Amino acid sequence: MPPGADAPASPWSDVERIAVGRSAGGDIVVIGLDHGSEVARRPLTAAEFPAWVAQREHEAGPRGVRWVWPSTAAWYPRLLDAGVRVTKAHDLRLCHAILRDAVPAATALVAATAWDAPDAEEGSSPGALFDLDPGPAAHRDDLDGVLAEIARQDDAAARAVDPARMRLLLAAESAGSLVAAEMRAAGVPWSAERHARILEETLGRRRGDGTPERMAELAAEVRVRLGDPSLAIDSPARLLAALRRAGIRVTSTSRWELRDVDHPAIAPLLAYKKLARLLTANGWAWLDEWVHDGRFRPLYLPGGVVTGRWATSGGGALQLPRRLREALRADDGWRIVSADVAQLEPRVLAAMARDTRMADAARGRDLYEGIVATGAVAHRSEAKVAMLGAMYGATTGDAGRLVPRLRRAFPAAMAAVDGAAATGEAGGVVSTWLGRTSPGVDPGWAAAARSAGASAEAERRVRAARRDRGRFTRNFIVQGTAAEWALAWLADLRLRLAALPPTEGPAAAASGPAFARRAHIAYFLHDEVIVHAPADRADEAAQAIRDASASAGRLLFGSFPLDFRLDLAIRDDAAK
Repeated sequence: MPPGADAPASPWSDVERIAVGRSAGGDIVVIGLDHGSEVARRPLTAAEFPAWVAQREHEAGPRGVRWVWPSTAAWYPRLLDAGVRVTKAHDLRLCHAILRDAVPAATALVAATAWDAPDAEEGSSPGALFDLDPGPAAHRDDLDGVLAEIARQDDAAARAVDPARMRLLLAAESAGSLVAAEMRAAGVPWSAERHARILEETLGRRRGDGTPERMAELAAEVRVRLGDPSLAIDSPARLLAALRRAGIRVTSTSRWELRDVDHPAIAPLLAYKKLARLLTANGWAWLDEWVHDGRFRPLYLPGGVVTGRWATSGGGALQLPRRLREALRADDGWRIVSADVAQLEPRVLAAMARDTRMADAARGRDLYEGIVATGAVAHRSEAKVAMLGAMYGATTGDAGRLVPRLRRAFPAAMAAVDGAAATGEAGGVVSTWLGRTSPGVDPGWAAAARSAGASAEAERRVRAARRDRGRFTRNFIVQGTAAEWALAWLADLRLRLAALPPTEGPAAAASGPAFARRAHIAYFLHDEVIVHAPADRADEAAQAIRDASASAGRLLFGSFPLDFRLDLAIRDDAAK
């Protein structure tokens, strides 16, 4: 069934399209793409562009315009700096990558290799649009090249296995690029004072040499326990040698291996390593580099993972330690409205597979408790182990024992992931619900597969390679579809928040001119969204999150009876 076949029309469906690029002389040029468009080919200066875009958005009303440009990361930041937001966009670079891989007949896209190049520092240079000395990827900005790429993409989308789903995926990916740029512009509200206090409470005060007191104490204890007073504890090679001299037979200094060792040096060593990770990833140096004027502004990369999940190229926004969440604090007169989706990937699996039994287990409650209620397993912990094992291909231990029970209880869902694994093991590609495809096998993999029978060792390597690929494709369809649902959630939510009236209370000046008085998405992490909302709009923002979640489910999965359960809170900070 096509996504949303019996659902309301998408709130970000196609409307008037305007292409944006540059002339040979460097001027910005816009042109309407649709028959009868009022926008003739028109040059604009950099100073004129934001006001012209704002006027077109105003004239279009709530439905807005779809701006078709080479890259949201390159073109949108300067508009946001001027306080101008757009309703919709089509990010040609991101959509090129999807269509190139998903449509076998898209040979013209494959040949257009300029569109494969990343943006300059992946969006870290908002002013690049107006630089007269373009980098390698900036040649895509030529309007004639933009129009040629639009034609290639329109043709490829029409040739997709399911054009309706593919167009929805392209719209979702592009909407995600708008959210990413807006989150960077607004920033994550961050208390440097609270962050520093957490570091001191956790690591101890910094000594004269910069080493925190608590870490110094633990390092000293490790040296005593290992009988090596001069041990350089941060050197893996020297630490490994010291462990072996102490009779501890390990092959690495990994905490996963050390945690099973019974020796008095291990507990302080593991505690030290944990604090060292915090210091390295999010210590005082991170605070000085990334937090300014009450905002943390990470660099998001929509579609940065092959499944469609986001990545970052700076700031580590997707790996913030739980302890530091207290530093994510609302401005005075504002609130943090946070929402986590409970068991997103298993719920998505149920919807993809149209497994009504699993949907029933998830409805209105914790999915793992629902699985227990079916009698498939005895405890919630077993349900979680079994489900993760099914989605990630675990075949040993508790998962290997419990996954067969899920196959009996939820045959449709298990058949979906088992089928994806079998396709991967055979060297095939799989697709998400909307049509993003997994990478194909490389020539080395195919050659190894053909070498079966050469020797027992070769056979072992082939079997291992096939199992690994099967585990990848098994998870690809679930993680990728969950990423699509999350994009639909974000896309719908940003429009709902934009429709809320501005606050009459204090402004969040550090969020910039586009967001200083309006609720906006401040943070996103796979299955979690955080909105920074004026106190007088916090309840409305919370309802917008709920409504957007329900809308995303209908948009992708139609009337399939599945809910996406939210853990939602309105607080002054994002502490867990």
